[in-house]
Amino acid sequence: MRASLSFALLLFASTGFAQQDEFASTAFQRVQLIAPFIAAQANTQTTQETVPESKRQPKRILGVMPNYRAVSAGALPPPPSLKQAFKIATQNSFDYSAFIFTGFTSAIADAEGAHKQLGHGIPGYWGYYWRGFVDKTDGNYLVIFALPTLFRQDERYYALGKGSIGKRALYAATRVLITPNYHGHNSFNASELVGRAMAQGISATYYPSSDRTVSELATKWGYAIMRDSLTNVFREFWPDIATHVLHRHP
Repeated sequence: MRASLSFALLLFASTGFAQQDEFASTAFQRVQLIAPFIAAQANTQTTQETVPESKRQPKRILGVMPNYRAVSAGALPPPPSLKQAFKIATQNSFDYSAFIFTGFTSAIADAEGAHKQLGHGIPGYWGYYWRGFVDKTDGNYLVIFALPTLFRQDERYYALGKGSIGKRALYAATRVLITPNYHGHNSFNASELVGRAMAQGISATYYPSSDRTVSELATKWGYAIMRDSLTNVFREFWPDIATHVLHRHP
């Protein structure tokens, strides 16, 4: 009787230890899987904290212009998630400044008669406004969210923050042609160039027929690329302007 009881206790203990070993092995495997992500996040936070304040990219420039796509010089965040890319595209599209900027550019286009078939006055201005807003919005979602997700590219602007003015300006201006992929390697910026082209193709469905020519669409595509290039240059030098010219924190 005692021998049977001892054998039963020994069997129960052996089973318990085996289950513990299996649990420990599974837990260890899970830790191995998530460790790289934890380490990457820790390294990102450390890098962000060590960036000098005078080199940090603010969320807004002058408290108005959205700057959510900018990454401070020296910071190396992990690739943007699907949710993060969508959020940045949404912030750039529906920020209050987007409505103000569209209103300003629409007023200029209306005054110059950029699209004569749209007319003038309030009806004409509204025609410019909603088209300009759609242009900006679909371009943002294509360039910042949809195509980068498809091509596995990071469309944030990584500030250089050091070197000569010419080197930094050239670097910033050419980011519309070169962008890092999800592995951190430079790649041809198909998301920017193809995305802006697709946005112009979409615009052909709601602009007057006289503005649907290949040359007209190509001109608007070139303008969009140039605008993004100049915006990157402005982002690059804004921390320096804020610190050394305006004597304020970026």
